Amino acid sequence: MILKFLRPSFFILLLIAAAVIFADAQADSTTRNGVPSKEEMPKGIQESLAKQRIEREKKDFAELLSRGEEAVKLSDELEKSFSQNNQLSTADRKKIDRLEKIVKKIRNEIGADNDDEAIEADNKPLSVHTALKTLQNNTVKLVDELKKTTRYSVSVIALESSSLLLKVVRFLRFGKN
Repeated sequence: MILKFLRPSFFILLLIAAAVIFADAQADSTTRNGVPSKEEMPKGIQESLAKQRIEREKKDFAELLSRGEEAVKLSDELEKSFSQNNQLSTADRKKIDRLEKIVKKIRNEIGADNDDEAIEADNKPLSVHTALKTLQNNTVKLVDELKKTTRYSVSVIALESSSLLLKVVRFLRFGKN
């Protein structure tokens, strides 16, 4: 008698479990955590999101170029100040700090790793004057390279220039003056 009662209830339980699994599978195919998948968004919304992404990328690239221009301006000011005073002032040290921040942001935006590989001895500045000349030349080189690239490409020359600039800035900050 118990066997007769268990068979129909087991069958009903099995049917309910299958229905729950089937319903869950249907829900997963249309949404993930209540958010519709990208394929199911209306075309107008997809186009709007794509336009927003493109505008954001253009803005980011324009900011990258303006940072490069600011770096050139700072390196020119540092070189002129040193040639007039033959030493770096407190204001110049602040400019060096600002230049380091700018170069780090540029490096991050162009996809450089944060590892600091050693620069060969012949590239190492020997004095503050040669360091400032190297800084000025490589900043111009970096900005020229950034202007040649697009927001979709990465330039090896820009990566190398930014790494060298960071090394020179650190030399100026911590080196013997």
